[in-house]
Amino acid sequence: MSDVVVREAVSEADRRAGFAVRREVFVVEQGVPEDIEYDAYDATAVHVLAVRRADGTALGTGRLLYGADAAGKTGGAEGVGSLGRLAVARDARGLGVGVALVRGIEDAARARGLTAVDLHAQTHALGFYERLGYEAYGDEFQDAGIPHRAMRRVL
Repeated sequence: MSDVVVREAVSEADRRAGFAVRREVFVVEQGVPEDIEYDAYDATAVHVLAVRRADGTALGTGRLLYGADAAGKTGGAEGVGSLGRLAVARDARGLGVGVALVRGIEDAARARGLTAVDLHAQTHALGFYERLGYEAYGDEFQDAGIPHRAMRRVL
């Protein structure tokens, strides 16, 4: 993983690169309608980007919601952020990029004083998040026509 850098996406170019990965994964591959993939939270979220060190190619992205923005996704739990929109480009899967992104988002959460992170995992990805210390809770639900479960990890 030394050839991959994970960092907060601060420039407009970073954000565009992350949005392009999200579009490819969620809209093109998974059929999520584009009008629900991007939302008002994108303006205030902390976006994290994984790039290839050698050339800066975007390999993956994710975002962290916190404060009032996270409340609707975390049940209003104090100090809990919401990890979402985690996407890894097809040619970067299986290389540890997803793990690096989750840890980068957790670091961003800690830096903002959060004590836990929630996420809504597609059910096929439950094992991935469980290996990273997340525990599922609540019933399965549909989001964009895809089955999900809520999960949480105390930091």
